[in-house]
Amino acid sequence: VQLQASGGGLVQAGGSLRLSCAASGRTFSSYAMGWFRQAPGKEREFVAAISWSGGVTYYADSVKGRFTISRDNAKNTVYLQMNSLKPEDTAVYYCAAALSHSTVVARRTSEYGYWGQGTQVTVSS
Repeated sequence: VQLQASGGGLVQAGGSLRLSCAASGRTFSSYAMGWFRQAPGKEREFVAAISWSGGVTYYADSVKGRFTISRDNAKNTVYLQMNSLKPEDTAVYYCAAALSHSTVVARRTSEYGYWGQGTQVTVSS
């Protein structure tokens, strides 16, 4: 499976961005998807996850109420709408697909087997 993330950029604090992750080469609609981020000098951290149907979502406390994950299985695409962005949201954002189709949602990197190349999000103060 190939994952292609896009939509990153430079935005002022309080602004919004929408990230997209297009999937190919696999039955996308059968697997949970997630977004992670990694800031310079820090470990990759969980941001949000969504079940295969889109009916279950899960967020890190740091983004809850500001970010929304969604998916369009007809387009093989998962999205991350990011509102009220803060400088501490600055990172490279990665999308990922779960290893097993029995995974509903997951926050551990070990539960994801396929990763996109990352897209840079920079929030200026």
